[in-house]
Amino acid sequence: MPVGRRPGSYVCGIDAAMDVIGGKWKVLILWALDAYPSSRFGELRRLVPGVTEKVLTSHLRELEQDGIVHREVYEEVPPRVEYSLTPLGTSLNAALVPLGVWGREHVLEG
Repeated sequence: MPVGRRPGSYVCGIDAAMDVIGGKWKVLILWALDAYPSSRFGELRRLVPGVTEKVLTSHLRELEQDGIVHREVYEEVPPRVEYSLTPLGTSLNAALVPLGVWGREHVLEG
């Protein structure tokens, strides 16, 4: 299954990756799901301070469409929904680790 919303139109691998993780919030959502697997929506909202409910919902849907995030609905009363990383999402998070190291070394410690 191709990832991203415009398969076949990428210039390079970074272009394709940015199509999936573009914007500030998606990488933070990936970080939160890596640190706290099987998170509920409210937990994710607390783990990603500043994200609005609308943006979080939209980004989770896009990440789910791209095969990065799995959404599990439990038939309970009240209904429970949990989000987790797929194997593809886990591999994407692993690819972002060096970027986080670079940020800590060059920006945080400035």
